[in-house]
Amino acid sequence: MYPAQQHPPYQGPPYQGPAYQGPAYGQPPRTTTGHPVGAVLLALCVSFIVSLLYSGLILATYKDQSVTAANTLYIAHAAINALIVGALVGMVGHRNAGAHMCGAVVAALGAFFGYTNSLPLVLAESQSPAAIGDMMEADPFLPAKVWWNDEMSGGVDWFSPLGVVIAAVLAWSLAHVIGKSRTRA
Repeated sequence: MYPAQQHPPYQGPPYQGPAYQGPAYGQPPRTTTGHPVGAVLLALCVSFIVSLLYSGLILATYKDQSVTAANTLYIAHAAINALIVGALVGMVGHRNAGAHMCGAVVAALGAFFGYTNSLPLVLAESQSPAAIGDMMEADPFLPAKVWWNDEMSGGVDWFSPLGVVIAAVLAWSLAHVIGKSRTRA
């Protein structure tokens, strides 16, 4: 078709679309920041430590506690655990809603396990360390049953689920507020 020395006409590079112009004025750039998995793992570790401190406090003061003092300590522990977990999840996980929900679950579990883990410790000190083994053979879910049941009235101890709900709501709320305020740049 073409003579041996003539080349086909130059057609240029293929069409690649319009050049990227960046976000519109006033909109933050769409970058992904935050570490949701790291936020949840950090919250889990810190919640474990806070729950251990609460269990130790119960172990140290259970002989002198009234029912009102025990309930107040439990609710305070749930709130403190939730505030710490929520702040960490919000700061590390930023705007990630999944991290906020996982933080709420971690705080609720921290409130629950802080209470239930203190019961075997009290049992070991008041009787003997072998009593924990006897409890595990007889009824391994005894700490959870004590958490749920009120020994005085024989009904449900409403402070126990209230503490878990407070922990979950506070952790999610604080994580959401702090995460929302984090810049995305």
